[in-house]
Amino acid sequence: MIVLPLPYTPFKSSEVKHRPVRTMPRLVPYITRREGEESAPDDLVFVQSGPHPARLHYRWETERDRDLRGVLWARCSQTPPDRRGMPTGQPRWRLVHPARQRYAMRHMLCQVCVRPARTPLGYIFLEGPQELRSEDDLVLTAQPPVCAKHVVSAARLCPHLDGRPLVYLTHASPLYGVHGTVYDHGDEGVFVKALPKTALPYGSDVLRNVLASKLVRRLKTFQLITLEELMRALDAAAA
Repeated sequence: MIVLPLPYTPFKSSEVKHRPVRTMPRLVPYITRREGEESAPDDLVFVQSGPHPARLHYRWETERDRDLRGVLWARCSQTPPDRRGMPTGQPRWRLVHPARQRYAMRHMLCQVCVRPARTPLGYIFLEGPQELRSEDDLVLTAQPPVCAKHVVSAARLCPHLDGRPLVYLTHASPLYGVHGTVYDHGDEGVFVKALPKTALPYGSDVLRNVLASKLVRRLKTFQLITLEELMRALDAAAA
């Protein structure tokens, strides 16, 4: 087969229609989901093991599919990392990548730069302005901590924080449980039974049937301050 070149047709620059070009934000939190990162097919089954109740499994399961407490986690693809090891692709701002959130929360790493988040004041956790709690309340968070360098950036970039976050300072934040979807099974196969709005604590029997999407910590003791007070305290600690 001979392929002939297309005929050349001259055109004027004024005839070119310019399409808007989306530019990548200069800073995107590590835990933010990116375009091209999609949830994998559930491929879920319930497996009976001895006298114990049936338990939720993937049909083809690996060790990485469960956390250290044995809870099954949602699968999600990941884009190739850049030379710094950070995710690539346009951010999907209101979505969190389950594996990266779990990694940052488990190891207490900054949700923005995924480096150690401890500061001279302790750990900084940010919550939305509507999440006001007193120091006597049980405070649970699925937001990994932030380091001193990126606290302002996190407050500005996260839609949930709305640029005016509540700032929790703490030295104690033990793991509490997970957010996830509860499944059950019947004649029609596996189906979603519940979408709990609250975190499910480790040790709960229902976790046998849960597909987790976010790791949750409990702020055992904390100080609640404003972002402005935090910045002044950080400046004083660095002086």
